[in-house]
Amino acid sequence: MAYPVFDLHCDTADRLAWPGLDQRFHQLAGSESFSPEDVPGDTRLTDNGCHLSIAKMGGVPWAQCFACFIYDEFPPEESLAFYRQVMGHLEREVADNADAIALAAGPAGIRDALGRGGRVAVKTIENARMFAADPSLVEVLAGEGVLMASLSWNAEGPLGSGCDAPAVGLTRTGAEVVRRMEDAGMVLDVSHLNDACFSDVARIAERPFVASHSNSRAVCGHPRNLTDAQFAEIRDRGGLVGLNYCPDFLSESFETAEPTEDDLCRHVEHWLDMGGEDVVALGSDFDGTDLPSCISSAEKMPRLQEAFERRFGERIARKLCAENALAFFERCAG
Repeated sequence: MAYPVFDLHCDTADRLAWPGLDQRFHQLAGSESFSPEDVPGDTRLTDNGCHLSIAKMGGVPWAQCFACFIYDEFPPEESLAFYRQVMGHLEREVADNADAIALAAGPAGIRDALGRGGRVAVKTIENARMFAADPSLVEVLAGEGVLMASLSWNAEGPLGSGCDAPAVGLTRTGAEVVRRMEDAGMVLDVSHLNDACFSDVARIAERPFVASHSNSRAVCGHPRNLTDAQFAEIRDRGGLVGLNYCPDFLSESFETAEPTEDDLCRHVEHWLDMGGEDVVALGSDFDGTDLPSCISSAEKMPRLQEAFERRFGERIARKLCAENALAFFERCAG
C-alpha cells in the first residue's frame, strides 16, 4: 500500500498556465516556452505531459504545494499580475475537478483529506518579488491561502539573492517581508537563498522556516544545497527540509551516471544521522527540472516509497513522505 504524500514544491502550475498567459510575460521572460522543453499541449491538471497530474498521482493520497515560480527577470511591479494569472489557471483546474482534488484554504483539513484518500492543492510562491513592490501583499496573499513563499530564485533580487550572487545579503525590504510573513503565518522558504542571505534570515527570524526543495551539500557539493550547519539551524528551530529530485543536486557525478534511489537515500540518511527524523520531507521540484528515471514523474512515487521503506523502515518512510510536513504546517502555518 502506498503511503500518503505531502510534497513541498513543484512548478507544474506555471507550466500548465504558460500557453494562456499574457504575451508580455513571455516577452519579460525572454521565452515563448516555460522552459527549454516545450510545454505540453494539454494544460489540464487531470492528465498532461508534465511530471505531475491528477492521473499520475494514481491512488496515492496526495497534498501538493503548487508554487507560482516568478522569473528573476520580472520587475516586482509585474509579478503580482503574473501570479494572478498562474494561480487563476490552477484554481480553475481545481474547481473543474472538485471530485478529485481540493484547494487548501489553510493547514486545517489537509490531514483529514489525506486520511480519506483525497488530494489537496496548496498555494505557494517561489521568488515572491511582488512583496518588494508592496510588502502589504504578504497579508493579502496569506489571507487568500498562500501558505509558504521564498524570497529569491538564483540571481540578485529585491528581497534576497540566490547562489548566482553569493556575496549579496538580505535587503532591508527583504527583512521587513520576513517579519510580515511571520506575523501573517506565511511560512518562509529559504530554498535558493545564498549563504549570506540564509545567515541574515537565521539572525532575524523568530519562527521556524523551511527549505522546500534543497539537498545536502555534504553529500553533493552544489551551492544550492544546504550545509550541515544550515540543516542544523532548520532542525533546531523546528523547521522542515524537502528532498529535491534534481540530478544536479543529488550527485556530483550526475553527468556520467544517472542518479538512482540510492542517491536520494544518501541525502536522507545523512540528515537522519544528524537527528533529522522529524525534519526531512519531500520537495520533488516536479516540472521545474529534469528528473532521473527512477522518479521521472509522480507515477513512480510508490517505487520510491518502497526504496525508502527498505532503507529506513516503514515509520521513517511515512514521516518522510507526509507526516513531518503535515505536523509542521499544522504547527506553524496560518
